[in-house]
Amino acid sequence: MTARLFISDLHLDPARPRATAAFLDFLRGTAQDAARLCILGDLFEFWIGDDEDSGHAREVLDALAEYSGTGRKLDLMPGNRDFLVGQDFARRTGARLLPDPSLETLFGVRTLLMHGDLLCTDDHGYQRYRRIVHDRRVQALFLALPRAWRRAAGAEGRRRSRDYQAARPAPVMDVNPAAVTAALERHQAEVLVHGHTHRPGIHRLDLPGRSATRIVLGDWYEQGSVLRWTARGWSLDSVPFA
Repeated sequence: MTARLFISDLHLDPARPRATAAFLDFLRGTAQDAARLCILGDLFEFWIGDDEDSGHAREVLDALAEYSGTGRKLDLMPGNRDFLVGQDFARRTGARLLPDPSLETLFGVRTLLMHGDLLCTDDHGYQRYRRIVHDRRVQALFLALPRAWRRAAGAEGRRRSRDYQAARPAPVMDVNPAAVTAALERHQAEVLVHGHTHRPGIHRLDLPGRSATRIVLGDWYEQGSVLRWTARGWSLDSVPFA
């Protein structure tokens, strides 16, 4: 039980029950063989705050608490859809909240963990939006609204996000190579693991005087995506839906 597992971009939502079922099966099956599970953002399609009390949310949080209760480590880095995850969520699930970015040493390798949206620097409109919604004052005002209003705002935000993405060229919404290089150099990391772009793959990079690796996690729309990392190496695998 030495493996580390990394997933992201599950976008769990009551409207997509197959994804939720696949994730719950994953927690009770494949993930049981790991010492640590790290979720790098966008566990939920939208998180209205830690007072979320829907049946779907309770089911997922209870499963996470059951997983961490076995003694396995559970880490969560909030993403661009669930950036309002807070300490109440952490206490209820037993998860450790990770800042974005986070630098760790995994099996002797300096590894940079990110959700990935900070690397999409060509998408200027999104980066402006991100600065606004990550302002603590803006978040406090939003969290003070009734839950029903926040759910409605989340649904409207998802609709606008789909329209925005449909109108943008695909390269603009991908990571900027210079931003990737800068992040790796700033932290002197050998490996970068991130999600957000929904473009799974393992990329070798040439940096000044050295090489590095960028591992991109896939989403959980048609199938799941998991990075399994052990002392013998890593593999980026799919998780089929029932």
